[in-house]
Amino acid sequence: MAHPHLPTTEAVVTAIREIAREFHLEMTVTDDIGADQTSRRTSSGVFAVLDPDGSLPHEAYVELGGSPSISVRVFPEDDATITVDGIEFADVPRDAVPAFLRSVRGGLAHVKGRFFPPGWWLIVPLPGDETYKELITGSTLTPWMSSRVR
Repeated sequence: MAHPHLPTTEAVVTAIREIAREFHLEMTVTDDIGADQTSRRTSSGVFAVLDPDGSLPHEAYVELGGSPSISVRVFPEDDATITVDGIEFADVPRDAVPAFLRSVRGGLAHVKGRFFPPGWWLIVPLPGDETYKELITGSTLTPWMSSRVR
C-alpha cells in the first residue's frame, strides 16, 4: 500500500501533530534548519546555510509523551529514525512515519521471542504487508514491551 506523500520535513511534523492529537499525546519538536545545523551535513562550510543546489535543509526531532516512549528524527534526505522504548528503527521512509506511529500507538506493534538464535524482536507491521523488525538488545524488556509479547 502506498503511503501519502510527505514532501517536506514540515509535512511530516504536521502529520505527527495530527497523530498526537488523535491519541491525546504531549509532543515536543526541535527544528534544525540550514546546512550548518543538520546532523548529516559533515562537509558543509562553517557559515554555509544552503546546500550546493540552493535548498535550505530542514531536520526535526519530535518526542511523543506516553508509553511507549517514542522519538522521531526526520532528515532532509526523505527518511527518518524512529526510536520506540530505546529500540531504534533507522531508515524509515518519510512517507511511512505516520503509519508507523499509528501502528505502535494503535496496538499493532508486538514483541516476538525466539529460542534459536535466542532473542527478542520488536515488530511493527504497517498496512500493505510492510513490516519493520529490530532486535531488542539487553537482557530485559520494558514494561510496555512485556505487555506486547506474543
